[in-house]
Amino acid sequence: MTQEAIEHYLADRSRRAPEPADAVSGAAGGAPCGDLVRISLRADAGSIAEASWESEGCAATAAAAAALAELVEGATVLDAARVGPADVSEALGGLAPTHAHAAELTADALHRALSRLASSQTVLAESAPGRVLVALSGGVDSAAAAHMLRERRSEVVAVTLKLWADARTDGEKSCCSPEAVLRARRLAHGMGLPHLTLDLREPFKAAVVDEFVAGYEAGRTPNPCVRCNGELRIDAMVELADRLGAEALATGHYARIENDGTGPLLVAPADAAKDQTYMLAALRPATLSRLRFPLAELTKPEVRRLASAAGLEVAERRDSQDLCFLAGRGKREFLRTHGSVRDAEGEIRDAGGRRLGTHHGYQHFTVGQRRGIGVSSPQPLYVLATDAERNVVTVGPREQLARTSVAVRDAVLHRGAVEVDAVRLRYHSAALPASVAGSPSAGRHPSLELELDRPAYAVAPGQAAVLLSGDAVVGHATIV
Repeated sequence: MTQEAIEHYLADRSRRAPEPADAVSGAAGGAPCGDLVRISLRADAGSIAEASWESEGCAATAAAAAALAELVEGATVLDAARVGPADVSEALGGLAPTHAHAAELTADALHRALSRLASSQTVLAESAPGRVLVALSGGVDSAAAAHMLRERRSEVVAVTLKLWADARTDGEKSCCSPEAVLRARRLAHGMGLPHLTLDLREPFKAAVVDEFVAGYEAGRTPNPCVRCNGELRIDAMVELADRLGAEALATGHYARIENDGTGPLLVAPADAAKDQTYMLAALRPATLSRLRFPLAELTKPEVRRLASAAGLEVAERRDSQDLCFLAGRGKREFLRTHGSVRDAEGEIRDAGGRRLGTHHGYQHFTVGQRRGIGVSSPQPLYVLATDAERNVVTVGPREQLARTSVAVRDAVLHRGAVEVDAVRLRYHSAALPASVAGSPSAGRHPSLELELDRPAYAVAPGQAAVLLSGDAVVGHATIV
């Protein structure tokens, strides 16, 4: 960056103004570098009608902010979403390594402002045939999905969700942390794609995290991913797709969508080992009609080979294993931090009520659990039940877990129960032959009874029961 460039941008005061009343803003910086940048944007009819800036710190940061405001003012929202540190540096004639942070800070401030715009109700672009919004987590699956659509000549726009921010979790292992957002943005810009961040932290905490904690404190084993996909994040991204003028939302999930003549249904993908239809089972048919799953016919090894051939930096990135808000922590520590029930010594009993030992909190146990019970026995013991009111954990041999009838609540049947021939009672469990007592019609039902052809083990209250017809999802419910 030349001294002339600094002086040019610092002399231009036209965009160095207070934030307009109807603008959104984003700030970045502060400790430890000492530089602070605020970028404010006013959008109108899909374009950045006005961009202003403020900064504290070195002259390079101020010049970078001024250059960025000049870059995006008058641009479309989607073109502004393509701007990254390299564009700011180029506008300044290049930055020395000692000043690289100036471009990074200003670009980050811009994208925080764009995030507020994306999270508002503002229409961001006119409808365009072939435009697809792609959920980009920064992992190999979503990156491969975006690449495949781009190769098919779709106009791809990337979005990353910010769901959870906690310094005590490992953001590098999460799909929706601040670190994941930065990784996905860098990936999108490397692919030449506009990138937006959708901030859902508040609704996510209320609808997913708080319910997760409440479930364990009530002695249940909730499945937060089914709830998050079915009630929050997918619908939020579809709504954003509408405001971006996109015809569909695509994700890197392993699932298919087929229409049986009555409407769209989730169907198992080609890679049975990666089948994610269980986690997506609560999606409404109206939402399914807006979704695309580009990886439906691929196996995981094929996806990695495709990503590697495309030169995607995440081709060999390991899959995230934890729940996004537990990444690097663990359920026990999380419940201690966020729950209202404190650890308290309670009894471990057998099914006959005989005391076998003690534990430090019923909320740390789940039905079907074998490890970590803390009671020695000549035969393996499993958790049979937890009693929140008495702080009692009941254990016994595996055969005492067997169930051939399962009560469920809040059931949704997309087709009549006569079509149900199997059920999955956990994410990684095999489907079991089953039927629905009474053969109710399609629709919502407060409660139902599932009858299994053979015993199921570790049927945990709070988990999802996903109802199947062949390999198609035709309903879902919550185990009582």
